[in-house]
Amino acid sequence: MRPSDLPARPAETPRPLGEAPRGAAAGRGRAARFRRRSPRGRRQPGRGERGGAPRLPGSARRGPRGGGPRVRSAMASAPKRPKAAAGSSARGKRCADPLSGFLAWCGRAGVELSPKVTALLSPKVRLSREGAVAGYGMLAAEELEVGEVLFTIPRTVLLSQHTSSIQALLQEAQESLQSQSGWVPLLLALLHEYTASNSPWQPYFSLWQDFRSLDHPMFWPEEERTRLLQGTGIPEAVDKDLANIHLEYSSIILPFMESHPNIFDPKLHTLELYKQLVAFVMAYSFQEPLEEEDEDEKGPNPPMMVPVADILNHVANHNANLEYSPQCLRMVTTQPVSKGQEIFNTYGQMANWQLLHMYGFAEPYPGNTNDTADIQMVTVRKAALQRAKSEAQQQLVSEQWDFLCQLEMVGEEGAFVLGWDEVLTEEELSITLKVLCMSEEEFKEYKEQDGWEDNSEEEEISTLSNEALSRLKTPCKKLLYDSVLLTLESYGSDLKADQDLLNNKEAYEKLSRREQQALHVRYGQKRILHQLLELVH
Repeated sequence: MRPSDLPARPAETPRPLGEAPRGAAAGRGRAARFRRRSPRGRRQPGRGERGGAPRLPGSARRGPRGGGPRVRSAMASAPKRPKAAAGSSARGKRCADPLSGFLAWCGRAGVELSPKVTALLSPKVRLSREGAVAGYGMLAAEELEVGEVLFTIPRTVLLSQHTSSIQALLQEAQESLQSQSGWVPLLLALLHEYTASNSPWQPYFSLWQDFRSLDHPMFWPEEERTRLLQGTGIPEAVDKDLANIHLEYSSIILPFMESHPNIFDPKLHTLELYKQLVAFVMAYSFQEPLEEEDEDEKGPNPPMMVPVADILNHVANHNANLEYSPQCLRMVTTQPVSKGQEIFNTYGQMANWQLLHMYGFAEPYPGNTNDTADIQMVTVRKAALQRAKSEAQQQLVSEQWDFLCQLEMVGEEGAFVLGWDEVLTEEELSITLKVLCMSEEEFKEYKEQDGWEDNSEEEEISTLSNEALSRLKTPCKKLLYDSVLLTLESYGSDLKADQDLLNNKEAYEKLSRREQQALHVRYGQKRILHQLLELVH
């Protein structure tokens, strides 16, 4: 069972280079006055559960749990996160059997890293390309019970800014390496270790001999990205990612490399390689969670690479989880696992748009119970302005919106996040609907009270479950209904067209992999939005 010294701490996902949360306003000063559950609207990249690295500019918080209307997709299981192909490496090397070399490296004690370096695998599991949903994976060689330790990873094996051979340089320059993403020190460590022939992590990197198989939307042509993902939020997130990647490379990475020409060469450590390593960190890094008592006082831990653990694929209904102790990390089963069944970690409660944005895959409908859809906050303002019949009413809406901004309930780039069973940004949406539906007299009184209202009705309505949504007052229902319609107009196709593709196996199989992944993202979001239409109609 679970070792007594190992706290069952879920991992966190680092968030992409600089993105701000699109849901609730971050750091609301008035939050204490309202009932609020922990924000689950979006997930940042990073990994304790397993997560990408610190959030790049477009990632979001976690998605909801729950179920929704279900229609079985023509494809029961699609590839998860693609592994880089074992072809010619970016460093000009070839490895006939990278998996065997990697496993040998894991089993050696102190040969390349330290006398304590070893990665202990349970005899009940095996690493393989065969039987896994994507690239490499971990399969159960025999029956597994809940709480079994699958493998133990000493902290000396982890690759981070603190374990790299250039850790002293990174420590010395830490002030100049600060960035919005927080990833720069790890990325510099990876630039060096990946291209250094004598790096002790070469057997680990041999599993990714080049990164051309990474198929994040950031590598798609802009036209294809826009055409396939319009309305999903991914194109906007990628644009922010790319802008931040270029900014960090030119303003931080290049100056650091130029000051250490004996270690770095801009002709080798190019912007393109840096971009690939950002995607590598997004898809494969872990971020150790903070202790609860430190969450409000400390910033997030930096991302790190965790050999062996990063081989596990992801599904929402996972059967294993990474746990942390001072000396090591352990992967522990959370469900019984049958012989031959693949073992899945969790990258966090992530919506399909987040999975595709940060990991390059989406879960086929209806597999992702954590899926979400967004309504941009400004879309609700637009719907309110459209129903205003006079200039005075439009002026009132503008004043109400400004007041909501002062309350930090809304923002120009924020979004209300909808799950299958509830609104994840319930407080923000309930207050916004209420204020935008007030008469001039009601709004004047509300402003005089500075937004304070402590009564049981408000407390109840702030939890926007599906049942509560159906009980909204008629003006709020109408405003929300109009907002959903405007949101659906932002997509390049309607729900029926996407559903027809999913239900037609022959047509589905003719789609490219990118078209299939984009389809899963669009379809899940539209199903959630249409479900909301039915609830408030």
